[in-house]
Amino acid sequence: MVVLFAFTAALIATFITTPLVIRAAKKFGMVDDPQSRFHPAHTHHGTIPRAGGLAIYLGIIFAVAYILPPVKIILGIVAGATILMIVGLADDKKDVNPYIRLLTNALAAAITISSGIGIPFITNPLTGSVIRLDAFRVSFEFFGPHSIIVLADMFAFIWILWTINIVGWSAGVDGQMPGFVAIAAIIVGLLSLRFSIIDPSQTVVTILAFIVAGSFIGFLPWNFYPQHIMPGYGGKTLAGFFLAVIGILSYAKLGTAILVLGIPTIDAAYTLIRRLGTGRPLMAADRGHLHHRLLDIGWGKRRIALFYWAISAILGVLSLLINSQQKVFAFLVVAVVIGGFLLWVNLFLQLSKPQGPDSG
Repeated sequence: MVVLFAFTAALIATFITTPLVIRAAKKFGMVDDPQSRFHPAHTHHGTIPRAGGLAIYLGIIFAVAYILPPVKIILGIVAGATILMIVGLADDKKDVNPYIRLLTNALAAAITISSGIGIPFITNPLTGSVIRLDAFRVSFEFFGPHSIIVLADMFAFIWILWTINIVGWSAGVDGQMPGFVAIAAIIVGLLSLRFSIIDPSQTVVTILAFIVAGSFIGFLPWNFYPQHIMPGYGGKTLAGFFLAVIGILSYAKLGTAILVLGIPTIDAAYTLIRRLGTGRPLMAADRGHLHHRLLDIGWGKRRIALFYWAISAILGVLSLLINSQQKVFAFLVVAVVIGGFLLWVNLFLQLSKPQGPDSG
């Protein structure tokens, strides 16, 4: 009952806040016009308000403050999210250097981890055995005793930073990102709900997951085609941040999170490989993501969004039903299919270009 209330509260709060944010974004110049603000990954026309992340943030924070206890971990998560939101608003006003954004992402991750969030173990997908990451600990005094669980904190830091960026890269068309983020959060929430039977503390994780899902669903009607507002950089980073955090808290079942985020993960991997292969900076935006390729072959924005939602839902349900080894196999199958599709599209587009006169 509490879970349903949390979901509904976040949904309603975000839904009714978004029109206010739209007006504020227009008033303070937080808008995106491809004519005056060029970006190689743009897929829209006309002037669209940014700053949608503020509405998402307010919906989440309202529900968290009203329902969840103000314990250290929750406060750390809120602090990390607040940093991302502030930087997001700055970027919505005037583009922030991508390396500065990366540093602030790292700061948000570090603050969240310092509140006690880490990855104490991972499951070896080949053998099913548990690999402990919490054995090596460094203790020190700084206004009281503190300790760093080196490997657990390092893996958590990398996971949060990675997820923030891969989710952001899959926010290209109207409604695409809020839909698959909500699905992923619901899947992780169901996973933690399963564990709450034996560990009541997992109830907090379930509630947080459904708060995140509710907030993004509340934002979706305003972002679906034709969009009235964009998530902005703040919305994209909050999406990845919260998915990374609830993935860690749900007994560190990162395999489930990786599988349900299969398309963004694979798209990000191919993007990094492509940029390395062409000598482009890793953080430089381009028009080579999967959703761009789907647009290039004639798919509409609604169709692309629904495609992302459907695949995320299928992989999410599958992740709840199969073991670690099967998750690896499923992920590899998706990787091969998506990779083959991207290669085919690149070849198709090359062959479709008008050819010059034969000089031979």
